[in-house]
Parts: sequence; C-alpha cells; structure tokens
Amino acid sequence: MSETAERLMDLAETHIRESGYGGFSFRDLAAEIGIKSASVHHHFPTKAIMVTAVARRYSERFFAKVTPEPGAKPVDAVDMYKSAFREAFLEDGNMCLFGVLGTEAGVLSQEISQEILGFFRRCIDDLAHRIGGPEAKVRAFHVLATLEGAMVLARTYGHIEAFDQAVADLA
Repeated sequence: MSETAERLMDLAETHIRESGYGGFSFRDLAAEIGIKSASVHHHFPTKAIMVTAVARRYSERFFAKVTPEPGAKPVDAVDMYKSAFREAFLEDGNMCLFGVLGTEAGVLSQEISQEILGFFRRCIDDLAHRIGGPEAKVRAFHVLATLEGAMVLARTYGHIEAFDQAVADLA
C-alpha cells in the first residue's frame, strides 16, 4: 500500500474514532493532506471500501497486542485486553474503532458490518478460549462489554481514571 493510502487510512481512523462513520468525507481527507478528492478515490473507490480497510488494519494491530505469551494464564488474557484498550485511549483519548462503528452497525454497509461482527466474535472466541471453563463465553462477553463501556466513560469524563475505575474488578 502506498504512503498516501496509509496516511489516508490514518486520518480516516482518527476521524472514525472521534466522530464515527459520518465524521469525515473524502473531501475532508484530501484537504488534510493536500491532494484532490479524486486522488482519494484512486486509492479507495468508496468510503465503505476505505473503512473496511481501516477496520481490518485496526483489527490486525489489536490482535497483535493481545497475542498470548507461552504459558499465559487465563487472568493474563483479561489483563492483556485491558492493557490494549487502555493504551488505545491513552494514545489519543478516542474510542475503540469497533466500539464506535458497532453503535452504527445497523446503518452501515454489509461489508463494514461484517468486519465489526468479525472483530467482536474474534475477541469473544479468543477470550473464551483463553479463560476456559464452563462459563467462559459469558465471562468473555462481560469482559468485552466492560472494556467498551469503560472506553465510553473515559471519553465522556475526559480522563483515564474513569476507565480504570470501570475495569477495576475485571480479573
């Protein structure tokens, strides 16, 4: 992928995490990096194609952060997920990309909605597998819902302490 395409994806990701799918246009992105909007269309023919690419890239980075270490314990999985979400907020004060897009899934293209569902399913499956036990899937849903909700609270309150308080009992 070209440097321009990567930069466009970076900008789109920031806008989505700040304001959702409708938080930017190709014209906005073009103006921010000093190109014509037709050039954006050269790299990404549609906004849905761009957002799908951004979502895939975000997902790859996220799962690289939560990959288990050899000998990891169930509690380590939860801690890794907490750390990944916390770091994302500390990076720029914005929400998880999939948390934002998830709120809009019912009105987005099927391609984007599938990426959203795929991310959440992968998180739940990964957590459930790593947590283990008879209630692992229920626990995985609880962990993920708590983390996404903690991001909302941290964003609303404007500080990481809200996140930390919301996830304090996750273990």
